[in-house]
Amino acid sequence: MVLVVVFGVALLVAVLLSGLAARTVLSTSFLFLVGGALVSDGFLGLIHITPESEIVSVTADLALFAVLFTDGMHVALPKLRSNWKNPARALGLGMPLAFLFMALVTHYLVGLDWTTSFLVGAVLAPTDPVFASAIVGRAEVPAKLRQLLNVESGINDGLALPVVLLLIAAAGPTADSAEASGSAIALELLLGLVFGVTLPLLVNGLVRFRLLGAEPKLQPLLPLATGIILYAACHLTHANPYLAAFSAGAALAHVSPEAKISFEPLGEALAELAKFAALLVFGALLTPQLFGDLSFGGYVAVILAIVLIRPASLLISLLGTTISRKEKLVAAWFGPKGFASVVYGLLVLQSGIPQAEEAFTLVAVCIAFSIIAHSSTDVPIARAFDVDALIGIPDKDQPNAVPPKEGRLDTRT
Repeated sequence: MVLVVVFGVALLVAVLLSGLAARTVLSTSFLFLVGGALVSDGFLGLIHITPESEIVSVTADLALFAVLFTDGMHVALPKLRSNWKNPARALGLGMPLAFLFMALVTHYLVGLDWTTSFLVGAVLAPTDPVFASAIVGRAEVPAKLRQLLNVESGINDGLALPVVLLLIAAAGPTADSAEASGSAIALELLLGLVFGVTLPLLVNGLVRFRLLGAEPKLQPLLPLATGIILYAACHLTHANPYLAAFSAGAALAHVSPEAKISFEPLGEALAELAKFAALLVFGALLTPQLFGDLSFGGYVAVILAIVLIRPASLLISLLGTTISRKEKLVAAWFGPKGFASVVYGLLVLQSGIPQAEEAFTLVAVCIAFSIIAHSSTDVPIARAFDVDALIGIPDKDQPNAVPPKEGRLDTRT
């Protein structure tokens, strides 16, 4: 119950300061991260959470599922088909380069064996647009840039997962090694994709029956029910829930635009709540002992991961594209590590491989530094695009104007 009270207080403070945060480097994400750290065993000792606590994996898993489900609903498939080249470059070249460079840095600076070093690279390869919301959530920011960041971050979670599972199996003897074969992982991904596409089609077909249909006030609950069933089905069958969530959101928005429009406010609010809860719990893991356990080489690796590896990898992948130099630099910088890396890092910790704790410490510190760096720079960098009206904050000169829709990428613009 103490955790519930702490979450409520943190949520109240975040809401009250959200207007200020939208105009400054102050970040609501950072507030929850710091709040979790302050009430943990490392400081005030109000809550007692360890990486092995079930609440850690559950909240991170739910947050990632919710964020990917709502992200998928913002991807317009027709527009994606006509603008697929840049996201494909980022995923097909930029992501593997970041994975490789991070593995090299981890091995030589941190001293982890090669398999665990590549595992760290795979865990930190996914990116998260949540911590750069002022970029991907502004209609005034060029659509190509927003689409690149949003599609890349939505898909790379699912791409990294099979690599993470295979490397965990290869890193040492674990209880689940026998099951983590390539064929089993491929089946999990296939099931996730099938569930993600089939369930929205089935629900949409049911709605169109003459005797069935949702009344307007309950219509937002239809996608919510779909998401809940999908989440449970994936965990019961071991299907990949993250690929399922993203594909289900995209499929639902494609076959039922009215469902997307009705669900959007509720979906964004639920995703925000899940995100804040996960940040609070993750912040509770950031104790002084954890930061003290990371070596000097580990801190160098973290800094390189944020300021060099991600930017260099994406810039290389975007060579020869029509994106402007400014947009390339912004896209290169905004590769924040988020909930996927948290979930995959916990998988590593709980796997029992020889260097699991060292790998998790490096991953956790890198995520914390990334959240701080990226969520506190999105507003200043967004202003470089001459954006005056902030999402959700009415313009001072037009107090009665309807603000742009808050959230991540809307490819209808």
